[in-house]
Amino acid sequence: MEITPLEPWIREKLGTSATGAELREEIDLHQLGKLRETVDYVRTRSPFYRQLFAGVHGCDLKGLTDIASLPFTAAEDIQENDLRFLCVSRDEISRIVTLNTSGTTTHAKRIHFTEEDLELTTDLFHHGMKALVRPGGKVLILMPADRHGTVGNLMVKALRRMDVQGIPHGIVLDSGKTIAGIVEHEVDCLIGIPVQVLSLVRHRDAVSIPKGMIRSVLLSADYVPAAIVREIESAWGCMVFNHYGMTEMGLGAAVDCSALHGYHIREADLFFEMIDPDTGRPVPDGEPGEVVFTTLTRKGMPLVRYRTGDLSRFIPEPCPCGTVLKRLEWVRGRLQGGVGLGGGANLTVADLDEALFPLPGLLNFRVELASESDVQIIRVTLYCADIHAENLCSQAAKKLEAIPAIRTAIDNGFLAIAPIRASSENWISTGSIKRKIIDSREER
Repeated sequence: MEITPLEPWIREKLGTSATGAELREEIDLHQLGKLRETVDYVRTRSPFYRQLFAGVHGCDLKGLTDIASLPFTAAEDIQENDLRFLCVSRDEISRIVTLNTSGTTTHAKRIHFTEEDLELTTDLFHHGMKALVRPGGKVLILMPADRHGTVGNLMVKALRRMDVQGIPHGIVLDSGKTIAGIVEHEVDCLIGIPVQVLSLVRHRDAVSIPKGMIRSVLLSADYVPAAIVREIESAWGCMVFNHYGMTEMGLGAAVDCSALHGYHIREADLFFEMIDPDTGRPVPDGEPGEVVFTTLTRKGMPLVRYRTGDLSRFIPEPCPCGTVLKRLEWVRGRLQGGVGLGGGANLTVADLDEALFPLPGLLNFRVELASESDVQIIRVTLYCADIHAENLCSQAAKKLEAIPAIRTAIDNGFLAIAPIRASSENWISTGSIKRKIIDSREER
């Protein structure tokens, strides 16, 4: 098994030939130095951090664990005034990404990047993709690529450096046309959003894709249900890689190696922590917590101790690929991703994913919680192209009733399942807003 391509890339960035424990030590020293530099950089250049870090200096950090003494940065801080985070003039900003939220009362987040910041992401894509594709390969990019600095645009540039053809496609709007493009271009790798790739696998024209043509798939931009991974692996016989990143992280943060057992982090550019979401205190390696990160090399809009709301854990066991890079367990949900059903029962998107996505013909689903009199009602709408929707709805009802949180809430009289309906409407997911349970209850 090949070691993750991120390790030799990080060695090159650090200017070292060290391996094993010696490399781990050098990475830790690099991160400590960069944390000190970043604290001083934002304290002197960013109006937001000038106020937040009043009296704080980089030299106050004697070790990596001292970062826990600094206050957090939250999404609400950026929503309130993104320009207060800038550490360069606005003329130096090359790309601004606006992140709309699913709420109606919150402002959008705007994340700013210099050209140097975008190059850091391109460099990550260049080296991270070495685990998926070889020179001469063809990659269909099912992500926006129409403007400078978009994920697809940066990926095309990164693949060119590998002598790989990146084919920009954009979000899948017509699965049949996308499949025709895969066959026409003889694509051997796909990059896309999980539910969109599933729509290709389960389309009637998928049989036109020759067996073995697609060798790898990279899923990104939304949480990756294990059920979707299994479906893609089974249908195409390919390796399915998982990428973790947020726009705030610089569009990319961590990616699977060929072991496919957790993400390896771009540790030269990002420092990750895992905290108890209730107390804010660090949790030991191996225990679940909320992901918090600090950018180490960003110039335009660095972020220090940014709370992501994502739930994961550091995997303490060594990776089978042999790297010393830290490994993050696949992110399955968010702090706000679950909803209480009463009686201590809590329902998450991951619960629904693993129950429903294995159903043949299902392409996507929408779940809403409402209240009627004294009972909560869960309404589920399935998106499928199959005309035999009644059978699918019947199967989905049984799967829902078997989810422990739902079963408990039903048995205790707190919840009822409304008749499940099917729809031919395709809810296009762009990944900019994570899938969630819509909570329309009067009292939350």
